Amino acid sequence: MILFDLDGTLVDTAPDLGFALNLQRERHGLAPLTMEAIRPYASHGSKGLLGLGFGLTPDDKSFEEMRIEYLDLYHQVFNRSPAFFDGVSELLTVLEQSGVSWGVVTNKPRRFAAPLIDSMHLIHSMACLVCGDDAAAPKPAPDTLFLACEQASVVPSECFFVGDAERDIEAGNAAGMKTVVALWGYLDKSDRPMDWGANFAINHPSELRELISKSNHLA
Repeated sequence: MILFDLDGTLVDTAPDLGFALNLQRERHGLAPLTMEAIRPYASHGSKGLLGLGFGLTPDDKSFEEMRIEYLDLYHQVFNRSPAFFDGVSELLTVLEQSGVSWGVVTNKPRRFAAPLIDSMHLIHSMACLVCGDDAAAPKPAPDTLFLACEQASVVPSECFFVGDAERDIEAGNAAGMKTVVALWGYLDKSDRPMDWGANFAINHPSELRELISKSNHLA
């Protein structure tokens, strides 16, 4: 089974995440940030985006209020322009035709993730969708990955987990899965994905098919 992170791995949601952040900055009298500046933070959720946009950390008194404001703004625009990364749609088709189950494990709250995936006509072909608020702890804890395995009736050792953030690899390793870094995702220049401890790193979704094929052959 293949489990994917959502933002930055399967779907490019950075334009909408950034649009909401700039709406919030405008509301507070600040100039918009460029998408180039926002994109590396798009996988880091509201914590990372508020850190970029306002210099806030969860320890700041205004953080929770600003987080709620950001999520309310994002709720208005989260479905403006999500798009598959190049090669993702073709990969999912091949997986389905080959009888390989797949699902999504994301830290995105369910109120955003479920309708976004539904709008992209994926919900009926997935074995599972587990969101950050579905378990006691989101990634980098392995809880959501274990929940996905329960829902799909598989064991972690039979799974690949593909993600573009260090927390994805940390969670996948903690769950005992084979881990794959999606190098097309929201990586910053300072990121060192080859040091994250993943089993594999791939530049394009099509390379995952080769990994699966080799894994099945070795098995």
